[in-house]
Amino acid sequence: MTEDSGDGTGRARRRAVPATKSSSRVRMSAAQRREQLISIARQIFAERGFDATSIEEVAARAKVSKPVVYEHFGGKEGLYAVVVDREVRSLLERITSALTAGHPRELLEQAALTLLTYIEEETSGFRVLVRESPLMSATGNFSSVLNDVAHQVEHILGAEFSSRGYDPKLAELYSQALVGMVALTGRWWLEVRKPRKETVAAHLVNLAWNGLSHLEPQPGLITSRKPG
Repeated sequence: MTEDSGDGTGRARRRAVPATKSSSRVRMSAAQRREQLISIARQIFAERGFDATSIEEVAARAKVSKPVVYEHFGGKEGLYAVVVDREVRSLLERITSALTAGHPRELLEQAALTLLTYIEEETSGFRVLVRESPLMSATGNFSSVLNDVAHQVEHILGAEFSSRGYDPKLAELYSQALVGMVALTGRWWLEVRKPRKETVAAHLVNLAWNGLSHLEPQPGLITSRKPG
């Protein structure tokens, strides 16, 4: 920007006038700042794990002072708890809403594909969940998600077992085994990302369903039948 000024000789000359900056930057609301800090912490916890993450780094990435982070969460433990709780609820809601089919095989497909899709779309969140922290109890981490899903599968298997003449009390054991198989495969696929998720889900269900369809009513161990 320029302005005219006299030079004492009656002639006008133009001089540059620096553009004025806004006296204050747009500030985030408390809610916006909280969401920003959660998002940044989620990424760092996924990259480094709980122990290697520091409030200093979270504050530095957010370009705020450490007291701002403490004001919102009380410390690293509080921040971590919020991040994990959100991921637990997000994954559980995805799986619960996906279990809509009536046929047990389709339910297995939906559960497997939903977990793999979550890993694909929310990689950082899944990494946070599978990095177990000694600060978190069994009711506040990935284990709690698996237990909740296993309970849902248990009800489905219990009905199937009863209709086929198997002991429905064993449905809990089988549900834990099935959910554990999918979860462990998901952790492996998190790193390799091949084959494609639909193929992985199809093979998981192939193993689970064909195994379930040929269950022995009273299985025994072959080794226990050998003479001593």
